[in-house]
Amino acid sequence: MPQHEAPLPRHAARVAAHGGQADAELTALLPEITGPSGQFRHRQHIHLAFLAVRRYGMPEAVTRICSWIQRIAAYERAPQKYHYTVSRAWVELVAHHVGSDPDCADFGTFADRHPALLDKRLLSRHYRSSILAAAPARSSWVEPDILPFPWAPAQDSLAISGSVVFAGDQEPA
Repeated sequence: MPQHEAPLPRHAARVAAHGGQADAELTALLPEITGPSGQFRHRQHIHLAFLAVRRYGMPEAVTRICSWIQRIAAYERAPQKYHYTVSRAWVELVAHHVGSDPDCADFGTFADRHPALLDKRLLSRHYRSSILAAAPARSSWVEPDILPFPWAPAQDSLAISGSVVFAGDQEPA
């Protein structure tokens, strides 16, 4: 998701006002996420993913967030900033942690409990930069090429043995 670090434009709500019910939801969420500063950086992307995952579940959250970010980027005449693999990967990472902490409804508390999600370099533990820079990753899903995500079925036996620590997980004691 957070490939770019520009502040959210003050007129981004106008994007949402023209796109129907889904965009009305984005318009309603933006003030909670961005606050008075209008910032839409990495933390705000993660906050948006947290809210969407809690409301809609992971698959629908991916659809909504990708649509919202793509629409904002196009409205800002910067469609090249939209990146499908990055957007989906962040939603999946957030969903994984929401699943392990389902009773946490407060984003501040969630962020404190899962600080690795606030490290915008986290995806570099899963993907080589050349993979993410390639056209296929920008427009469609590309699986991690360095380290599979924690919920990847092939990793179950490795995770049980304790020989692998996934990005965002705690080191074994």
